[in-house]
Amino acid sequence: MRNQELKNEKFKRLATKRTNDVLNKIRILSNCANKSTYAYAPEEVNKIFNIIDKATKIARAKFGSSKSKEFKL
Repeated sequence: MRNQELKNEKFKRLATKRTNDVLNKIRILSNCANKSTYAYAPEEVNKIFNIIDKATKIARAKFGSSKSKEFKL
């Protein structure tokens, strides 16, 4: 039981730090929205957030079930 607690404590410690790192990077990225400093097209913004959304979906899927889903037609 203690080993499981250690693993959970490690998860919480690392996940908290890494989540805060990601949130900080997103905050820094949002500084690029300042139109008085930067020029950008809506397509460029969409490209940025599409890849962020894709990476988030991939990461979320890794936390899901490890069972492979059977294909049905």
